[in-house]
Amino acid sequence: MLLQPKLNLKVSQRQVLTPGLVQMVSVLALNKLELREMINTEMVENPVLEELEESVVSLDERAGIEGDRERSAEEVAAESERVEKDPFDEIDFGSYFQDYLDPGFRTASNFEEYDKPSFENFLSQPSTLSDHLAWQLGSLTLSPEIRAAAELVVGNLNENGYLTASDEELVEALMIFREPARSEPIPFERGTKAKLAHLWEVPENSENGHGAVQEEALEIAASAEDETFASLLAAVREARTVVNYLDPVGVGSRDLRECLLIQINAQRGEAAIVLRRRQAAAANGANKNGSDGDEDYGAIEPAVPTESPAREDIFSIAIHVVTNCLPLLQKKDMRELTRSCGRTADEVNAAVEFIRTLDPRPGQRYNQSETRLIEPDVAFVKRDDVYIVVMNEEDMPTLRLNQGYRKMLQQKQTEKEVKEYVKERYKSAIQLLRNIEQRKNTIVRTCEVIVRRQTEFLEHGVNALKPMMIKEVAEEIGVHPSTVSRAVANKYVHTSQGVFELRFFFSEGVNGPEGGDLPLVLLKRKVKKLIEDEDERKPLTDDQLAAELQRQGIQVTRRTVAKYREDMQIPSTHQRRVR
Repeated sequence: MLLQPKLNLKVSQRQVLTPGLVQMVSVLALNKLELREMINTEMVENPVLEELEESVVSLDERAGIEGDRERSAEEVAAESERVEKDPFDEIDFGSYFQDYLDPGFRTASNFEEYDKPSFENFLSQPSTLSDHLAWQLGSLTLSPEIRAAAELVVGNLNENGYLTASDEELVEALMIFREPARSEPIPFERGTKAKLAHLWEVPENSENGHGAVQEEALEIAASAEDETFASLLAAVREARTVVNYLDPVGVGSRDLRECLLIQINAQRGEAAIVLRRRQAAAANGANKNGSDGDEDYGAIEPAVPTESPAREDIFSIAIHVVTNCLPLLQKKDMRELTRSCGRTADEVNAAVEFIRTLDPRPGQRYNQSETRLIEPDVAFVKRDDVYIVVMNEEDMPTLRLNQGYRKMLQQKQTEKEVKEYVKERYKSAIQLLRNIEQRKNTIVRTCEVIVRRQTEFLEHGVNALKPMMIKEVAEEIGVHPSTVSRAVANKYVHTSQGVFELRFFFSEGVNGPEGGDLPLVLLKRKVKKLIEDEDERKPLTDDQLAAELQRQGIQVTRRTVAKYREDMQIPSTHQRRVR
Protein backbone atom coordinates (compact mmCIF):
# COMPACT_ATOMS: atom_id res chain seq x y z
CA MET A 1 0.00 0.00 0.00
CA LEU A 2 1.41 3.35 -1.07
CA LEU A 3 1.18 6.40 1.13
CA GLN A 4 -0.52 9.32 -0.60
CA PRO A 5 -0.82 12.91 0.64
CA LYS A 6 -4.36 13.99 1.50
CA LEU A 7 -5.97 17.22 2.67
CA ASN A 8 -8.41 17.04 5.59
CA LEU A 9 -10.50 19.83 7.12
CA LYS A 10 -10.90 19.82 10.86
CA VAL A 11 -12.97 22.14 13.06
CA SER A 12 -11.61 22.75 16.54
CA GLN A 13 -11.66 25.36 19.28
CA ARG A 14 -8.65 26.42 21.23
CA GLN A 15 -7.68 29.32 23.42
CA VAL A 16 -4.93 31.50 22.00
CA LEU A 17 -3.39 34.40 23.86
CA THR A 18 -3.05 37.55 21.81
CA PRO A 19 0.18 39.59 22.09
CA GLY A 20 -1.73 42.11 24.20
CA LEU A 21 -2.82 39.44 26.71
CA VAL A 22 0.69 38.01 26.82
CA GLN A 23 2.06 41.44 27.62
CA MET A 24 -0.61 42.00 30.29
CA VAL A 25 0.29 38.73 32.01
CA SER A 26 4.01 39.51 31.91
CA VAL A 27 3.54 43.09 33.16
CA LEU A 28 1.37 41.89 36.06
CA ALA A 29 4.14 39.57 37.30
CA LEU A 30 6.80 42.33 37.35
CA ASN A 31 7.77 44.14 40.52
CA LYS A 32 8.54 47.83 40.65
CA LEU A 33 12.22 47.61 39.71
CA GLU A 34 11.52 45.23 36.83
CA LEU A 35 8.61 47.36 35.58
CA ARG A 36 10.76 50.48 35.58
CA GLU A 37 13.43 48.71 33.55
CA MET A 38 10.80 47.41 31.14
CA ILE A 39 9.31 50.91 30.66
CA ASN A 40 12.74 52.38 29.93
CA THR A 41 13.32 49.68 27.31
CA GLU A 42 9.95 50.38 25.68
CA MET A 43 10.66 54.12 25.54
CA VAL A 44 13.89 53.40 23.68
CA GLU A 45 12.22 51.09 21.18
CA ASN A 46 8.95 53.03 20.72
CA PRO A 47 9.40 56.68 19.68
CA VAL A 48 5.71 57.44 20.37
CA LEU A 49 6.24 56.94 24.12
CA GLU A 50 7.93 59.68 26.08
CA GLU A 51 8.37 60.53 29.71
CA LEU A 52 6.49 63.49 31.14
CA GLU A 53 8.75 65.45 33.45
CA GLU A 54 7.50 67.81 36.10
CA SER A 55 9.40 70.72 34.59
CA VAL A 56 7.97 70.12 31.09
CA VAL A 57 5.63 72.87 29.91
CA SER A 58 2.40 71.91 28.14
CA LEU A 59 1.91 72.63 24.42
CA ASP A 60 -0.51 75.54 24.98
CA GLU A 61 1.80 77.21 27.50
CA ARG A 62 4.75 76.71 25.20
CA ALA A 63 2.86 78.27 22.27
CA GLY A 64 2.00 81.32 24.41
CA ILE A 65 5.57 81.71 25.62
CA GLU A 66 6.94 81.47 22.07
CA GLY A 67 4.40 84.08 20.89
CA ASP A 68 5.39 86.52 23.63
CA ARG A 69 9.04 85.90 22.87
CA GLU A 70 8.53 86.66 19.17
CA ARG A 71 6.67 89.88 19.94
CA SER A 72 9.34 91.03 22.40
CA ALA A 73 12.07 90.23 19.88
CA GLU A 74 10.31 92.28 17.19
CA GLU A 75 9.94 95.27 19.56
CA VAL A 76 13.62 95.12 20.56
CA ALA A 77 14.69 94.94 16.90
CA ALA A 78 12.54 97.97 16.03
CA GLU A 79 14.01 100.00 18.89
CA SER A 80 17.59 99.05 17.99
CA GLU A 81 17.12 100.29 14.44
CA ARG A 82 16.10 103.70 15.75
CA VAL A 83 19.15 103.90 18.05
CA GLU A 84 22.52 104.68 16.48
CA LYS A 85 24.83 101.64 16.66
CA ASP A 86 28.15 101.86 18.54
CA PRO A 87 31.10 100.10 16.78
CA PHE A 88 32.52 99.10 20.15
CA ASP A 89 29.45 97.00 20.87
CA GLU A 90 30.00 94.94 17.74
CA ILE A 91 33.25 93.41 19.06
CA ASP A 92 32.90 89.79 20.18
CA PHE A 93 34.99 89.91 23.33
CA GLY A 94 34.09 86.34 24.26
CA SER A 95 35.64 84.79 21.15
CA TYR A 96 38.55 87.22 21.31
CA PHE A 97 39.61 86.17 24.80
CA GLN A 98 38.82 82.54 24.10
CA ASP A 99 41.12 82.46 21.05
CA TYR A 100 44.08 84.38 22.36
CA LEU A 101 44.32 83.72 26.07
CA ASP A 102 45.94 80.67 27.64
CA PRO A 103 43.52 77.70 27.55
CA GLY A 104 44.30 77.08 31.20
CA PHE A 105 42.20 80.12 32.09
CA ARG A 106 39.10 78.74 30.42
CA THR A 107 36.19 77.74 32.53
CA ALA A 108 35.16 74.10 32.96
CA SER A 109 32.15 74.60 30.69
CA ASN A 110 34.43 75.02 27.67
CA PHE A 111 35.87 71.49 27.97
CA GLU A 112 34.38 68.51 26.23
CA GLU A 113 32.58 65.91 28.31
CA TYR A 114 34.89 63.10 27.23
CA ASP A 115 37.83 64.91 28.83
CA LYS A 116 36.41 64.08 32.25
CA PRO A 117 37.26 60.67 33.75
CA SER A 118 34.41 58.20 33.79
CA PHE A 119 32.69 57.69 37.11
CA GLU A 120 32.94 53.93 36.56
CA ASN A 121 36.73 54.19 36.97
CA PHE A 122 36.23 55.05 40.64
CA LEU A 123 33.93 52.12 41.40
CA SER A 124 35.55 49.18 43.16
CA GLN A 125 34.56 45.60 42.45
CA PRO A 126 34.67 42.88 45.11
CA SER A 127 37.51 40.41 44.70
CA THR A 128 36.36 36.98 43.58
CA LEU A 129 37.91 33.64 44.46
CA SER A 130 39.49 33.35 41.01
CA ASP A 131 41.04 36.81 41.30
CA HIS A 132 42.41 36.04 44.77
CA LEU A 133 43.97 32.75 43.64
CA ALA A 134 45.33 34.23 40.40
CA TRP A 135 47.03 36.99 42.41
CA GLN A 136 48.74 34.37 44.59
CA LEU A 137 49.80 32.29 41.59
CA GLY A 138 51.42 35.38 40.09
CA SER A 139 53.74 35.65 43.09
CA LEU A 140 54.96 32.03 42.81
CA THR A 141 57.83 30.73 40.70
CA LEU A 142 56.34 27.93 38.62
CA SER A 143 57.19 26.28 35.35
CA PRO A 144 54.99 27.33 32.41
CA GLU A 145 53.36 23.90 32.27
CA ILE A 146 52.44 23.81 35.97
CA ARG A 147 51.28 27.45 35.88
CA ALA A 148 48.96 26.68 32.96
CA ALA A 149 47.62 23.63 34.79
CA ALA A 150 47.09 25.67 37.97
CA GLU A 151 45.15 28.29 36.00
CA LEU A 152 42.96 25.52 34.61
CA VAL A 153 42.34 24.24 38.15
CA VAL A 154 41.36 27.71 39.32
CA GLY A 155 39.07 28.14 36.34
CA ASN A 156 37.16 24.94 37.15
CA LEU A 157 36.26 25.70 40.78
CA ASN A 158 32.65 26.02 41.87
CA GLU A 159 31.30 28.59 44.31
CA ASN A 160 32.35 26.46 47.31
CA GLY A 161 35.93 26.13 46.07
CA TYR A 162 35.69 22.48 44.98
CA LEU A 163 37.20 21.23 41.73
CA THR A 164 34.51 20.06 39.31
CA ALA A 165 36.73 18.71 36.50
CA SER A 166 38.57 15.40 36.57
CA ASP A 167 42.31 15.07 36.08
CA GLU A 168 41.77 13.56 32.63
CA GLU A 169 39.62 16.52 31.56
CA LEU A 170 42.26 18.94 32.80
CA VAL A 171 44.94 17.08 30.87
CA GLU A 172 42.87 17.23 27.68
CA ALA A 173 42.32 20.96 28.17
CA LEU A 174 46.01 21.42 28.86
CA MET A 175 46.89 19.64 25.63
CA ILE A 176 44.52 21.91 23.68
CA PHE A 177 45.79 25.15 25.18
CA ARG A 178 49.38 24.01 25.46
CA GLU A 179 52.04 26.48 24.37
CA PRO A 180 53.70 25.77 21.00
CA ALA A 181 56.92 23.79 21.06
CA ARG A 182 60.22 25.59 21.18
CA SER A 183 62.35 26.14 18.09
CA GLU A 184 64.99 23.63 19.19
CA PRO A 185 65.05 20.33 17.27
CA ILE A 186 62.71 17.67 18.51
CA PRO A 187 64.18 14.38 19.83
CA PHE A 188 63.18 12.57 16.65
CA GLU A 189 65.41 14.86 14.60
CA ARG A 190 68.33 14.73 17.05
CA GLY A 191 68.96 11.02 17.16
CA THR A 192 65.89 8.91 16.96
CA LYS A 193 65.67 9.39 13.22
CA ALA A 194 69.03 7.71 12.68
CA LYS A 195 68.11 4.85 14.96
CA LEU A 196 64.84 4.27 13.12
CA ALA A 197 66.21 4.83 9.64
CA HIS A 198 66.45 1.10 9.06
CA LEU A 199 62.75 0.74 9.71
CA TRP A 200 61.89 2.74 6.61
CA GLU A 201 64.23 0.76 4.38
CA VAL A 202 62.08 -2.02 2.96
CA PRO A 203 63.95 -5.11 1.72
CA GLU A 204 63.55 -5.77 -1.95
CA ASN A 205 62.41 -9.38 -1.50
CA SER A 206 60.01 -8.62 1.37
CA GLU A 207 56.33 -8.13 0.57
CA ASN A 208 55.15 -7.30 4.13
CA GLY A 209 58.09 -5.12 5.12
CA HIS A 210 56.15 -1.86 4.72
CA GLY A 211 53.33 -3.07 7.02
CA ALA A 212 55.76 -4.06 9.77
CA VAL A 213 57.40 -0.66 9.55
CA GLN A 214 54.04 1.10 9.96
CA GLU A 215 53.07 -1.02 12.97
CA GLU A 216 56.36 -0.33 14.73
CA ALA A 217 56.10 3.40 13.95
CA LEU A 218 52.56 3.50 15.37
CA GLU A 219 53.74 1.77 18.53
CA ILE A 220 56.49 4.36 18.96
CA ALA A 221 54.00 7.21 18.39
CA ALA A 222 51.56 5.67 20.89
CA SER A 223 54.29 5.32 23.50
CA ALA A 224 55.34 8.95 22.93
CA GLU A 225 51.70 10.04 23.36
CA ASP A 226 51.42 8.03 26.56
CA GLU A 227 54.58 9.69 27.88
CA THR A 228 53.13 13.11 27.05
CA PHE A 229 49.87 12.27 28.79
CA ALA A 230 51.72 10.98 31.85
CA SER A 231 53.87 14.12 32.08
CA LEU A 232 50.83 16.38 31.76
CA LEU A 233 48.95 14.32 34.34
CA ALA A 234 51.84 14.75 36.76
CA ALA A 235 51.80 18.51 36.07
CA VAL A 236 48.06 18.67 36.77
CA ARG A 237 48.42 16.84 40.06
CA GLU A 238 51.31 19.04 41.13
CA ALA A 239 49.26 22.11 40.18
CA ARG A 240 46.37 20.81 42.27
CA THR A 241 48.69 20.48 45.24
CA VAL A 242 49.88 24.05 44.73
CA VAL A 243 46.31 25.36 44.59
CA ASN A 244 45.24 23.27 47.61
CA TYR A 245 47.62 25.13 49.90
CA LEU A 246 46.88 28.64 48.66
CA ASP A 247 44.69 30.93 50.68
CA PRO A 248 42.07 29.80 51.58
CA VAL A 249 43.53 26.38 52.30
CA GLY A 250 41.48 23.54 50.87
CA VAL A 251 40.38 25.03 47.56
CA GLY A 252 40.72 22.68 44.62
CA SER A 253 39.51 19.67 46.60
CA ARG A 254 37.08 17.22 45.07
CA ASP A 255 34.94 16.50 48.14
CA LEU A 256 34.48 17.41 51.78
CA ARG A 257 36.79 14.68 53.08
CA GLU A 258 39.72 15.81 50.95
CA CYS A 259 39.10 19.46 51.84
CA LEU A 260 39.17 18.78 55.59
CA LEU A 261 42.25 16.56 55.33
CA ILE A 262 44.17 19.28 53.47
CA GLN A 263 43.33 21.81 56.17
CA ILE A 264 44.31 19.40 58.94
CA ASN A 265 47.67 18.65 57.31
CA ALA A 266 48.28 22.37 56.75
CA GLN A 267 47.70 23.18 60.42
CA ARG A 268 49.74 20.17 61.42
CA GLY A 269 52.68 21.49 59.40
CA GLU A 270 52.31 24.97 60.90
CA ALA A 271 52.25 23.52 64.42
CA ALA A 272 55.44 21.57 63.69
CA ILE A 273 57.17 24.74 62.45
CA VAL A 274 56.11 26.67 65.56
CA LEU A 275 57.31 23.84 67.77
CA ARG A 276 60.75 23.77 66.08
CA ARG A 277 61.07 27.54 66.44
CA ARG A 278 60.26 27.38 70.14
CA GLN A 279 62.78 24.59 70.63
CA ALA A 280 65.44 26.59 68.78
CA ALA A 281 64.61 29.70 70.82
CA ALA A 282 64.81 27.65 74.02
CA ALA A 283 68.20 26.23 73.05
CA ASN A 284 69.55 29.67 72.15
CA GLY A 285 68.31 31.05 75.44
CA ALA A 286 70.01 28.31 77.43
CA ASN A 287 73.32 28.86 75.62
CA LYS A 288 73.21 32.59 76.16
CA ASN A 289 72.37 32.20 79.86
CA GLY A 290 75.46 30.01 80.31
CA SER A 291 77.77 32.44 78.48
CA ASP A 292 79.81 35.21 80.05
CA GLY A 293 77.97 37.96 78.16
CA ASP A 294 76.76 41.06 79.94
CA GLU A 295 73.20 40.78 78.56
CA ASP A 296 70.52 39.03 80.57
CA TYR A 297 68.61 36.41 78.57
CA GLY A 298 66.81 34.97 81.56
CA ALA A 299 63.51 36.41 80.37
CA ILE A 300 63.39 33.83 77.58
CA GLU A 301 61.65 30.69 78.81
CA PRO A 302 63.27 27.64 77.25
CA ALA A 303 60.31 25.41 78.05
CA VAL A 304 58.89 23.32 75.21
CA PRO A 305 55.06 23.40 75.12
CA THR A 306 53.81 20.50 77.15
CA GLU A 307 50.73 20.19 74.97
CA SER A 308 52.72 19.30 71.84
CA PRO A 309 52.31 15.51 72.17
CA ALA A 310 48.60 15.95 72.92
CA ARG A 311 48.36 18.30 69.96
CA GLU A 312 49.91 15.68 67.70
CA ASP A 313 47.38 13.15 68.99
CA ILE A 314 44.56 15.56 68.15
CA PHE A 315 45.80 15.81 64.56
CA SER A 316 46.01 12.02 64.25
CA ILE A 317 42.55 11.49 65.72
CA ALA A 318 41.09 14.21 63.48
CA ILE A 319 42.61 12.58 60.39
CA HIS A 320 41.16 9.21 61.43
CA VAL A 321 37.70 10.71 62.05
CA VAL A 322 37.60 12.56 58.72
CA THR A 323 38.96 9.60 56.77
CA ASN A 324 36.91 6.78 58.25
CA CYS A 325 34.14 8.15 60.47
CA LEU A 326 32.70 11.18 58.65
CA PRO A 327 29.09 9.80 58.71
CA LEU A 328 29.35 9.25 62.47
CA LEU A 329 30.63 12.81 62.85
CA GLN A 330 27.64 14.14 60.91
CA LYS A 331 25.29 12.20 63.19
CA LYS A 332 27.16 13.43 66.29
CA ASP A 333 27.46 9.84 67.52
CA MET A 334 30.29 10.39 69.98
CA ARG A 335 29.99 6.94 71.47
CA GLU A 336 30.70 5.18 68.17
CA LEU A 337 33.40 7.74 67.32
CA THR A 338 35.20 7.02 70.58
CA ARG A 339 34.95 3.28 70.00
CA SER A 340 36.22 3.59 66.41
CA CYS A 341 39.20 5.79 67.35
CA GLY A 342 40.23 3.69 70.34
CA ARG A 343 40.99 6.81 72.37
CA THR A 344 39.49 8.45 75.43
CA ALA A 345 36.32 10.50 75.20
CA ASP A 346 38.20 13.71 76.05
CA GLU A 347 40.69 13.20 73.23
CA VAL A 348 37.95 12.47 70.71
CA ASN A 349 35.95 15.51 71.87
CA ALA A 350 39.04 17.70 71.48
CA ALA A 351 39.55 16.36 67.95
CA VAL A 352 35.90 16.97 67.06
CA GLU A 353 36.10 20.52 68.37
CA PHE A 354 39.21 21.04 66.24
CA ILE A 355 37.38 19.73 63.15
CA ARG A 356 34.56 22.21 63.81
CA THR A 357 37.05 25.06 63.40
CA LEU A 358 37.77 23.97 59.80
CA ASP A 359 36.00 25.50 56.81
CA PRO A 360 33.97 22.98 54.76
CA ARG A 361 33.34 25.57 52.01
CA PRO A 362 36.53 27.61 51.69
CA GLY A 363 35.41 29.36 48.52
CA GLN A 364 32.29 30.90 50.02
CA ARG A 365 34.14 33.72 51.75
CA TYR A 366 35.12 35.13 48.34
CA ASN A 367 31.89 34.24 46.52
CA GLN A 368 29.37 35.97 48.70
CA SER A 369 26.12 36.83 46.96
CA GLU A 370 25.42 40.50 46.43
CA THR A 371 22.79 42.24 48.49
CA ARG A 372 19.40 41.98 46.88
CA LEU A 373 17.63 45.30 46.52
CA ILE A 374 14.01 45.28 47.70
CA GLU A 375 11.74 48.22 47.01
CA PRO A 376 8.14 47.80 48.22
CA ASP A 377 5.55 48.05 45.47
CA VAL A 378 2.75 48.97 47.87
CA ALA A 379 2.26 50.24 51.42
CA PHE A 380 -0.47 49.72 54.01
CA VAL A 381 -0.93 53.12 55.65
CA LYS A 382 -3.25 53.85 58.58
CA ARG A 383 -5.29 57.03 58.24
CA ASP A 384 -8.15 57.90 60.61
CA ASP A 385 -8.07 54.41 62.17
CA VAL A 386 -8.48 52.82 58.73
CA TYR A 387 -5.78 51.06 56.72
CA ILE A 388 -5.60 52.08 53.07
CA VAL A 389 -3.53 50.78 50.17
CA VAL A 390 -1.01 53.18 48.64
CA MET A 391 0.95 52.28 45.51
CA ASN A 392 4.62 53.21 45.57
CA GLU A 393 5.05 55.09 42.30
CA GLU A 394 8.08 57.10 43.35
CA ASP A 395 10.77 57.27 40.64
CA MET A 396 8.38 55.66 38.17
CA PRO A 397 8.35 57.43 34.78
CA THR A 398 5.08 59.13 33.84
CA LEU A 399 4.33 58.16 30.24
CA ARG A 400 2.50 60.11 27.59
CA LEU A 401 1.99 59.92 23.82
CA ASN A 402 4.02 62.21 21.62
CA GLN A 403 1.74 64.75 19.90
CA GLY A 404 4.18 65.32 17.06
CA TYR A 405 3.56 61.85 15.66
CA ARG A 406 -0.18 62.40 16.04
CA LYS A 407 0.06 65.47 13.81
CA MET A 408 2.10 63.41 11.36
CA LEU A 409 -0.85 61.05 10.96
CA GLN A 410 -3.16 63.97 10.16
CA GLN A 411 -0.89 65.45 7.52
CA LYS A 412 -1.70 64.44 3.93
CA GLN A 413 1.86 64.64 2.66
CA THR A 414 2.99 61.87 5.04
CA GLU A 415 3.86 58.66 3.22
CA LYS A 416 1.66 55.62 3.64
CA GLU A 417 4.42 53.40 5.07
CA VAL A 418 5.27 56.03 7.66
CA LYS A 419 1.62 56.29 8.67
CA GLU A 420 1.34 52.53 9.06
CA TYR A 421 4.47 52.41 11.20
CA VAL A 422 3.26 55.27 13.43
CA LYS A 423 -0.16 53.61 13.81
CA GLU A 424 1.44 50.35 14.95
CA ARG A 425 3.61 52.23 17.43
CA TYR A 426 0.55 54.05 18.76
CA LYS A 427 -1.34 50.79 19.23
CA SER A 428 1.62 49.24 21.06
CA ALA A 429 1.99 52.30 23.31
CA ILE A 430 -1.71 52.43 24.16
CA GLN A 431 -1.71 48.70 24.94
CA LEU A 432 1.27 49.15 27.27
CA LEU A 433 -0.41 52.03 29.11
CA ARG A 434 -3.56 49.96 29.56
CA ASN A 435 -1.60 46.98 30.87
CA ILE A 436 0.27 49.15 33.37
CA GLU A 437 -3.03 50.59 34.61
CA GLN A 438 -4.57 47.11 34.76
CA ARG A 439 -1.59 45.92 36.80
CA LYS A 440 -2.07 48.74 39.27
CA ASN A 441 -5.79 48.06 39.66
CA THR A 442 -5.29 44.32 40.19
CA ILE A 443 -2.58 44.83 42.82
CA VAL A 444 -4.66 47.45 44.67
CA ARG A 445 -7.77 45.27 44.71
CA THR A 446 -5.79 42.27 45.91
CA CYS A 447 -4.12 44.29 48.66
CA GLU A 448 -7.46 45.73 49.79
CA VAL A 449 -8.69 42.19 50.45
CA ILE A 450 -5.47 41.41 52.32
CA VAL A 451 -5.93 44.49 54.48
CA ARG A 452 -9.54 43.55 55.35
CA ARG A 453 -8.58 39.98 56.25
CA GLN A 454 -5.29 40.74 58.06
CA THR A 455 -6.18 43.86 60.05
CA GLU A 456 -5.31 42.14 63.33
CA PHE A 457 -1.88 41.30 61.96
CA LEU A 458 -1.29 44.96 61.11
CA GLU A 459 -2.31 45.91 64.66
CA HIS A 460 -0.72 43.17 66.80
CA GLY A 461 1.97 41.41 64.75
CA VAL A 462 2.76 37.95 63.40
CA ASN A 463 0.97 36.07 66.16
CA ALA A 464 -2.34 37.54 64.92
CA LEU A 465 -1.86 36.32 61.34
CA LYS A 466 -4.85 34.44 59.91
CA PRO A 467 -4.82 31.69 57.27
CA MET A 468 -5.77 32.91 53.81
CA MET A 469 -5.84 31.15 50.45
CA ILE A 470 -5.21 32.65 47.01
CA LYS A 471 -8.40 31.03 45.77
CA GLU A 472 -10.49 32.88 48.36
CA VAL A 473 -9.04 36.26 47.37
CA ALA A 474 -9.53 35.51 43.67
CA GLU A 475 -13.20 34.70 44.22
CA GLU A 476 -13.71 37.90 46.20
CA ILE A 477 -12.29 40.20 43.52
CA GLY A 478 -13.68 38.13 40.64
CA VAL A 479 -10.50 36.99 38.84
CA HIS A 480 -8.68 33.71 38.22
CA PRO A 481 -6.40 32.43 41.01
CA SER A 482 -3.43 32.59 38.62
CA THR A 483 -4.03 36.35 38.27
CA VAL A 484 -3.78 36.81 42.04
CA SER A 485 -0.69 34.59 42.11
CA ARG A 486 1.03 36.80 39.52
CA ALA A 487 -0.12 39.97 41.29
CA VAL A 488 1.63 38.99 44.54
CA ALA A 489 4.70 37.31 42.99
CA ASN A 490 8.06 38.94 43.88
CA LYS A 491 6.34 42.00 45.33
CA TYR A 492 6.79 43.47 48.80
CA VAL A 493 4.64 45.60 51.04
CA HIS A 494 5.60 48.12 53.70
CA THR A 495 3.48 47.78 56.85
CA SER A 496 3.60 48.99 60.42
CA GLN A 497 5.06 45.57 61.33
CA GLY A 498 7.84 45.76 58.76
CA VAL A 499 8.42 44.88 55.11
CA PHE A 500 6.93 41.55 54.00
CA GLU A 501 6.48 39.70 50.75
CA LEU A 502 2.86 39.66 49.64
CA ARG A 503 2.97 35.87 49.50
CA PHE A 504 3.68 35.88 53.23
CA PHE A 505 0.00 36.58 53.92
CA PHE A 506 -1.16 33.47 52.05
CA SER A 507 -0.90 30.18 53.95
CA GLU A 508 -2.99 27.16 54.74
CA GLY A 509 -4.51 26.59 58.14
CA VAL A 510 -4.73 23.74 60.61
CA ASN A 511 -7.16 23.19 63.47
CA GLY A 512 -5.95 25.49 66.18
CA PRO A 513 -7.07 26.25 69.71
CA GLU A 514 -10.62 27.42 70.41
CA GLY A 515 -11.87 25.89 67.16
CA GLY A 516 -10.05 28.42 64.95
CA ASP A 517 -7.54 27.87 62.16
CA LEU A 518 -3.82 28.37 62.74
CA PRO A 519 -1.61 29.44 59.80
CA LEU A 520 1.23 27.14 58.88
CA VAL A 521 3.67 30.00 59.44
CA LEU A 522 2.76 30.15 63.11
CA LEU A 523 2.78 26.36 63.38
CA LYS A 524 6.38 26.27 62.06
CA ARG A 525 7.33 29.02 64.50
CA LYS A 526 5.91 27.00 67.38
CA VAL A 527 7.77 23.85 66.28
CA LYS A 528 11.02 25.81 65.98
CA LYS A 529 10.48 27.41 69.40
CA LEU A 530 9.92 24.04 71.06
CA ILE A 531 13.10 22.66 69.52
CA GLU A 532 15.13 25.72 70.57
CA ASP A 533 13.96 25.35 74.20
CA GLU A 534 14.58 21.59 74.43
CA ASP A 535 17.32 19.87 76.41
CA GLU A 536 20.26 19.16 74.09
CA ARG A 537 20.99 15.87 75.86
CA LYS A 538 17.37 14.76 75.59
CA PRO A 539 15.91 16.38 72.46
CA LEU A 540 12.21 16.08 71.71
CA THR A 541 11.06 13.49 69.22
CA ASP A 542 8.47 14.21 66.55
CA ASP A 543 5.87 12.33 68.60
CA GLN A 544 6.64 14.47 71.65
CA LEU A 545 6.44 17.65 69.58
CA ALA A 546 3.07 16.60 68.16
CA ALA A 547 1.80 15.72 71.66
CA GLU A 548 2.92 19.11 73.02
CA LEU A 549 1.16 20.94 70.19
CA GLN A 550 -1.99 18.90 70.78
CA ARG A 551 -1.91 19.92 74.45
CA GLN A 552 -1.93 23.53 73.21
CA GLY A 553 -5.05 22.78 71.18
CA ILE A 554 -3.38 22.39 67.77
CA GLN A 555 -4.46 19.19 66.02
CA VAL A 556 -1.41 17.91 64.13
CA THR A 557 0.10 14.49 63.57
CA ARG A 558 3.66 13.27 63.92
CA ARG A 559 4.06 13.08 60.14
CA THR A 560 3.01 16.73 59.77
CA VAL A 561 5.51 17.83 62.41
CA ALA A 562 8.31 15.85 60.71
CA LYS A 563 7.43 17.42 57.35
CA TYR A 564 7.58 21.00 58.67
CA ARG A 565 10.76 20.24 60.62
CA GLU A 566 12.44 19.05 57.41
CA ASP A 567 11.14 22.13 55.56
CA MET A 568 12.93 24.31 58.11
CA GLN A 569 16.09 22.15 57.68
CA ILE A 570 16.14 21.15 61.35
CA PRO A 571 18.03 17.87 62.02
CA SER A 572 16.33 14.82 63.44
CA THR A 573 16.26 13.92 67.13
CA HIS A 574 19.25 11.60 66.82
CA GLN A 575 21.33 14.26 65.06
CA ARG A 576 20.39 16.97 67.58
CA ARG A 577 21.36 14.91 70.60
CA VAL A 578 24.60 16.00 72.31
CA ARG A 579 26.32 13.06 73.98
